[in-house]
Amino acid sequence: MGYLAVIVAGIGGFMFGAVWYTVLAKPWMAASGVALNDAGTAPANQSNPIPYITSFVGAIVVAGMMRHVFVLSGIDTFGEGLVSGFGVGLFLVTPWIATFYAFGARPFRLTLIDGGYATFGCTVIGAVLMLF
Repeated sequence: MGYLAVIVAGIGGFMFGAVWYTVLAKPWMAASGVALNDAGTAPANQSNPIPYITSFVGAIVVAGMMRHVFVLSGIDTFGEGLVSGFGVGLFLVTPWIATFYAFGARPFRLTLIDGGYATFGCTVIGAVLMLF
């Protein structure tokens, strides 16, 4: 059951990211400075599968580690998974993103967008893990 929970939770986190970045596509593209297609409406590398594969594998790896930590910590209810996932995203992942972006002189808005995904994506993963 553990492997299934990790895979489903990773898929949930990945799917949340698809929605998050669809809704925030324009501000993310502006803040990230990513190269755009000729029409200026999408990233130039949109058809490259590597970022999507990396994101999917990353979500599975994060879900796997979160499950491991949850088991060791005795987190075993939906509410605990939800709150713990939120905490992992907000207090572990987002500060690293903020550090990288601060040293890279990236716009604070990018920190908010990507940190928001880390926070709420981990929240989704933590909640889904507790459904199994």
